[in-house]
Amino acid sequence: MAGRSRLKKNTRGRRWSDPQHGDTDKMIAIDWGTSSLRAYRLDAAGQVLAQRSSSAALLACQGRFEAVLAEQIDGWTDRHIVMAGMIGSRNGWREVPYVACPAGADAIAAGMLAFEAPALPGRELFIAPGMSDRPAQGAPEVMRGEETQVLGLLDDLAGPGPHTLCLPGTHSKWITVEQGRIARIHTAMTGELYALMTQHGLLGALMDKDAGDDEAAFARGLDASRGSGGLPNQLFSVRTLGLFGELSGAAAPSYLSGLLVGHELNGLAPANGTVHLIGSAALTRRYERALAARGLQAIAHAEALTARGLHRLARARGLVG
Repeated sequence: MAGRSRLKKNTRGRRWSDPQHGDTDKMIAIDWGTSSLRAYRLDAAGQVLAQRSSSAALLACQGRFEAVLAEQIDGWTDRHIVMAGMIGSRNGWREVPYVACPAGADAIAAGMLAFEAPALPGRELFIAPGMSDRPAQGAPEVMRGEETQVLGLLDDLAGPGPHTLCLPGTHSKWITVEQGRIARIHTAMTGELYALMTQHGLLGALMDKDAGDDEAAFARGLDASRGSGGLPNQLFSVRTLGLFGELSGAAAPSYLSGLLVGHELNGLAPANGTVHLIGSAALTRRYERALAARGLQAIAHAEALTARGLHRLARARGLVG
């Protein structure tokens, strides 16, 4: 037969060698959340060959997910496209059911939803599931997207654990990993509370919103979080310290951040040991200082672990070698 033949191998997924859609050892990884889309072209080892980003927020793409993705990966011919994040939520392209804790890469990969899209002919698309944690006591927990970052970090975790991971952000996630599996999830709405309080209400009116990070004010807020009265009472100190000239408007946002992060640590940080931080440099530096103040070691990791995690899922599903 003239030309290169198409090879097809049955596994839990399908592996192809195709002149139009690349070979079996390359893939496209997509991190698609509520505020942005990041695309990565990966080689056989999961190394990034190329990457692109867009401000294509999830809600702004309603009804045109195919067209947005096709434009973002234009020129990348690989057959398998594996996505993670809120793209798999109820408001996303396809809703993918949660996989229950505890679960490792094999179980999460098995939960990926496979489908095809008319605007992307010849491609096989997969969306990774989020994860749920339903403890015997207490409220349920969920996450979408963070699980792929955790999977991307597994090779850097020494020993069976348990390991404590913190992904600070709008909704900070505290994740326990044991024996290579995500065992527990806890969430703190620290970032959302900070945004609401700095932008609205009485406290927001007292603040210089353009002020930079004030380490001393942040440390003061951390110390205050360990005092009596609880968070609702301590929040009022942002006003009273300002009223008596002890806290400037420029220092108030950092003081508030210290209070909120301190209470997050009060409830969720381990008593001792190491915490692995995944997030932006600015946020992880702040959490490193907060953890150090509690006598805890912190190891910071870059945010771009999603591509590695999606490659691990693709490998577990049999999509790449």
